[in-house]
Amino acid sequence: MRTSFVRPFLYCLAYFIGCSHQPAFTQEYDDETAEKTIDLDAFRPRALDLSKNLSTIAFGSCNKLHLPQDMWAGIVASQPDLWIWLGDIIYADTTDARALAAHYKRLKTHPEYRKLHERVPVIGIYDDHDYGTNDAGKGMPNKRAAKKCLLDFLDVPYSDPVRKREGAYQSYLFGKPPHQIKIIVLDTRYFRDTLLPDPNPGRRYLPNFEGDILSEVQWEWLEKELTNSPAKLHILASSIQVLANEHGHEKWGNFPNARKRLLQLLVKTKPANLLILSGDRHMAEITRMDLQGLPYPLYDFTSSGLTHVRNSQDEPNRMRVGPMVVRRNFGLLKIRWEGDRPVVSMEVRGLQNELLYEHTVRY
Repeated sequence: MRTSFVRPFLYCLAYFIGCSHQPAFTQEYDDETAEKTIDLDAFRPRALDLSKNLSTIAFGSCNKLHLPQDMWAGIVASQPDLWIWLGDIIYADTTDARALAAHYKRLKTHPEYRKLHERVPVIGIYDDHDYGTNDAGKGMPNKRAAKKCLLDFLDVPYSDPVRKREGAYQSYLFGKPPHQIKIIVLDTRYFRDTLLPDPNPGRRYLPNFEGDILSEVQWEWLEKELTNSPAKLHILASSIQVLANEHGHEKWGNFPNARKRLLQLLVKTKPANLLILSGDRHMAEITRMDLQGLPYPLYDFTSSGLTHVRNSQDEPNRMRVGPMVVRRNFGLLKIRWEGDRPVVSMEVRGLQNELLYEHTVRY
């Protein structure tokens, strides 16, 4: 019987020895060859079951492998239907593809993470420390290998369309009408233009008004995903914050025209009930914007710091709802329905699944 991973031999061999910058050939080999070639501890391709209605979605970012991996028990205890990675999954900080693949395998075979992975579907995106180096963008020489290693870690089948295009952005439509949820995962690294250093020691970057984050191809794809979508709840996943704009670190606000374009696109397409998930910041917070032309408040729920958090206990954010949580955390969305209208509880949770903060939105 043929399996879903019987694809180009060179593509398979690339994972066995690490990852490759070279494109795959087109010829296929038999099952026995494929099974000998693929490291099934590191890559076990599987298609997601999109028919399941989602009621609990967990997500997080910033996971250093050399630190204790003791958050996973609490995440498993929260009984999520889905886990979303928002980047900085392994902190490999390398352009060596073999080393990157080895880091991913080390996490994937960790007993505590494996308990989640065996029970829960996993999707997501890289951020800079998985992509190559701190704050990296489109100029990274290894970005195709970084994309391939991420997709292998996520068990994305070789037949998936994302394998055939530039960038790692993806979308998923889960559930059955009228309770469908669309999750759109953006790639904010592969195409992102240059950051402009700020000579002010209190800030890192100046606004780059000419630069972009997504590329025209990804913008066109995103507009299609948002236009006339059948979902009643949309989740837009970005590795960096979209709404918070007063801090000097990485954010969509470093590219003001790209941020403006995204907000205008939401107003133009008016997807039903969209909220943003983000990572990167080594703390958790919920940011709210009342965007003129959008018939509901726009939220950006940031969860960051599975293994570590920042030292500073505060920073300005006039749109913040509730506290800035500077404790190790993961994010949890609990979704219930009143007819076809979602009620979403955004929960910041800590070690042993402790509830640290909660904010509920009735759309």
